[in-house]
Amino acid sequence: MPDHQTSELAKAITEVTEKAQLLVREEIALAKAEVTEKVSGLVKGIAVGAAAGIFVLAGLIYFLHFLALLIADVLGSNPWLGYLILAGVLFLFGGIAGFMAARFFKKGTPPTPQMAIEEAQLIKATLQNPHPATPEGVVAPTTPGKVEAKR
Repeated sequence: MPDHQTSELAKAITEVTEKAQLLVREEIALAKAEVTEKVSGLVKGIAVGAAAGIFVLAGLIYFLHFLALLIADVLGSNPWLGYLILAGVLFLFGGIAGFMAARFFKKGTPPTPQMAIEEAQLIKATLQNPHPATPEGVVAPTTPGKVEAKR
């Protein structure tokens, strides 16, 4: 009788192991299919977005031609003057944008994850020291007796 129970237990353990392996394989296959579907959607979105960008850029070029000719017409002069004025305005905007971009880059570099580094140092200190470290600026927890009910 004990051999029969052992063999039943072994069969049950084998069956549970096989089912768990099958479940893991199915979950991995599901994850692969889901990632493939999402990547496919992202690629399609990127392609359509690039096409939209090209159309907008072409429209912008024609709009800038229109503005240059309008400026020349309003001033009653040759079209080259309208193009010159428009080019100067565009260079001015480009310079301002470049200056702002340089300031943003200076403010953002170097991109170090300061909070993650501090947290890793706290974890290291906690593991090495018998007393846990507390981060700077963190309020110590209060005991339940000190908490007052708000109405």
